[in-house]
Amino acid sequence: MSLQYYNPFNNLYFNNNTCFLTGEEIEEQQNYITVFPEWVLDRFLLHDKKFTLMDNVTSFNYNQMVLPCSTKVKNAYNLLDQEIKAAFENGYQSVQEIDSQKLFTWMGVFVYCVLYHDLLIEKEKKQKQNVEFDISPTLKNRFALFHLMLQSLVAPISFGAIKPWGITIVKLKYSKDIFNYRDDTVNLMFTLGMNGFGIIATLQDNGIVMQKEQALLHKINQATLHPIQFEELKARFIYNNYLLQFKPKYIIKQHADCLDINAVEFKANDISTLFANWNEKTFADVLSEYWKPWGLKKNEIYTFPNAPLSFLENENTYNFIEPDTIDLPY
Repeated sequence: MSLQYYNPFNNLYFNNNTCFLTGEEIEEQQNYITVFPEWVLDRFLLHDKKFTLMDNVTSFNYNQMVLPCSTKVKNAYNLLDQEIKAAFENGYQSVQEIDSQKLFTWMGVFVYCVLYHDLLIEKEKKQKQNVEFDISPTLKNRFALFHLMLQSLVAPISFGAIKPWGITIVKLKYSKDIFNYRDDTVNLMFTLGMNGFGIIATLQDNGIVMQKEQALLHKINQATLHPIQFEELKARFIYNNYLLQFKPKYIIKQHADCLDINAVEFKANDISTLFANWNEKTFADVLSEYWKPWGLKKNEIYTFPNAPLSFLENENTYNFIEPDTIDLPY
């Protein structure tokens, strides 16, 4: 008998009495995982802080961001979280050594939790308006495939040589202990800065955005970035992911005892052809959002015909800007 995999996006079924990952009915009401783990909530004093959802109106306390789950899923996630915790508390080098599939799964559950609550809120709004809740076929397919990949937490799912994700890890310096988390649930992105490292992850692009930024990442190398540089790098990845026109394809083979997900290799002489045209003004708008902590205005970031301001590359020589030369708070 072949293994069964759960797809809540077939009928957009989201219910707090149903395991988010396997679709099993939950008998115990306390069976859930807190996606912002206790060690994060404790260390960064986030228990009673507000986390705002995609509608920019609805918010929950960080400790209310939970996912209903079976005991099996809860135990598996807690084991994974303990491994991630140990690495994150050790810092950059230990994070670099984490198996990328484990890191993908841990980050993916974060993003899925936010997406889950976004969808629940939207579904409730539609029900109050007596309007049928639905999302586009493109998003259904994207989210269903992402959800299938997350089931590797408890199911025998393997991935081929080309991973569905791209994960960039850099050294990063903050002036205090900070948990700088941001996601993009529509485009499935995860970013985090803390404890001397920064992570930028595209969770379903087959690593193409990271490949496009390889020249810049090579310049950064082992440099310890100033926070404004990390925010600029995040903005580049976010905007590139938005521009990506390539639709990742996968060959999925189900066997009696496992599932193989193999990414189909893209064929392009120039990777830039996989993206829509870059617009400097639009990118400057994205930068202004990420650079808000430094109070930089749009007219300071970009004035046509000049290129947008950069703290990563010198606009004349394109050399990497050394972090210690940046005279801004960190």
